[in-house]
Amino acid sequence: MERINPGGYSMLEKYVKKILASRVYDVAVETPLQEARALSQRVGHTVLLKREDYQSVFSFKIRGAYNKMAQLSKEELARGVIAASAGNHAQGVALAARELNTRAHIVMGRNAPGIKIEAVKALGAHVILHGDSYDEALVQAKVLQKKHGYVYVHPFDDPDVIAGQGTIGMELLNQRGDLDVVFVPVGGGGLIAGIAAYIKYLKPHIKVIGVEAEGSACFYAAKKANRRVRLQPESLDLFADGISVAQVGKHTFKIARQYVDETLTVTTDEICAAVKDIFDDTRSIAEPSGAVAVAGLKKYVGRAGKRKPLVLAAILSGANVNFDRLRHIAERAEIGEHREMILAVQIPEQPGSFLKFCKAVGKKSITEFNYRYSDPEMATLYVGIHIPSSQAGSELLDKLQVAGYPLEDMTENEVAKLHIRYMVGGKGPVGQNELLYRFEFPERPGALASFLKELGNNWNISLFHYRNHGAAFGRVLVAFQASESDRKRLSGYLVRIGYRFREETGNSAYDAFLS
Repeated sequence: MERINPGGYSMLEKYVKKILASRVYDVAVETPLQEARALSQRVGHTVLLKREDYQSVFSFKIRGAYNKMAQLSKEELARGVIAASAGNHAQGVALAARELNTRAHIVMGRNAPGIKIEAVKALGAHVILHGDSYDEALVQAKVLQKKHGYVYVHPFDDPDVIAGQGTIGMELLNQRGDLDVVFVPVGGGGLIAGIAAYIKYLKPHIKVIGVEAEGSACFYAAKKANRRVRLQPESLDLFADGISVAQVGKHTFKIARQYVDETLTVTTDEICAAVKDIFDDTRSIAEPSGAVAVAGLKKYVGRAGKRKPLVLAAILSGANVNFDRLRHIAERAEIGEHREMILAVQIPEQPGSFLKFCKAVGKKSITEFNYRYSDPEMATLYVGIHIPSSQAGSELLDKLQVAGYPLEDMTENEVAKLHIRYMVGGKGPVGQNELLYRFEFPERPGALASFLKELGNNWNISLFHYRNHGAAFGRVLVAFQASESDRKRLSGYLVRIGYRFREETGNSAYDAFLS
């Protein structure tokens, strides 16, 4: 990091003063900085977790929301406040409103998890369900703000919100003065802007690294372009919903573009593995966005190779996770840790072939094994295998190929992991024309009916798979009996329906098991 220029120094000084004057401790607590002993031993560095899940609303968002609202005048508080949020910010605003004796109106998407809606209501806020996304909720919040004169409380792009989140940076330096690197989850940038402002002002040698989900990396895109860019909302990955933001904030980017040393992106599987790591060390369950910083820390360490032991801190930013979602997280954690690989393997369709294949695998545990008879000559197996490391996985692939097994590594194939593993058991008729699509349906009543109504009777659905993963959007795999000449017209219908989708025709997992 370059030396802070005079203008930058002045900006940081302004924010440090605001951080020191923040009123977060009226409602927030100074959270512990806890060593993750098992993870530290594994990576060869001291790993510390900043436990923001200890806050009363189970996330750091109470800091910024309360500090913003505590600065409002009596007249502004009397008008009431409004916010758009699907969860953590909503709870922070609701709690702050209760403590400051004002009325909070929270616009949430109709697909928001019930546990979060009920939590916001329990804190006394008025919940308004509108749309199926944060962007739709935001538009409605702005309409209501203008109509009723409410004060809008932004989830990240506000100096007082940034300062409230920045108190975490202040606590970090008070708790450990020998930090080398701090890893921070990034959505709109309020958290990392506040932490970077404080740390870089007092100890500029400490690295501040932002971590984003691979499918919603708006800050990474902005840093690369050296300007704020807006990602397409329909393309955002919603797995780590707490940081799924289309565009980084103006105020936040002004700080972060100068004082964040690096930005890393992590996959869904890497996030799931980090949730497991946190559980193993703390017996607490982080939400996906809350575990992103740990996933980034592991990637950073793995990329850097051997070096002198470092003191690394990761912000565990929240623990508001639906219980239903744990099933999906548990299924993907081993893949994210590179301890499980998924293969499509062909073996002769004859007695003894299964046993021979198992002997070829050796002493490694088979975690999943799916098969159905479909061809008199060759059988195609969907196989999960536990491996101790990526290197061991590569060695096993080589061993099986040398043994003459035709195979494909499907460890990174989303269709295979989300859908095919539950569908192995039957193939479509020979010669049937199918176009395959993967959708994200909003988890609300009527979503499927709406889909079918818009589609009409133009195409027959020849394959359908849906499984609830405890998220705001359900993952759906659909095949239509349609030819290549129908693709353009079919795609036009799907665009008009409005659900996010991508074509998967020709996906190797589908070809191997279902086509």
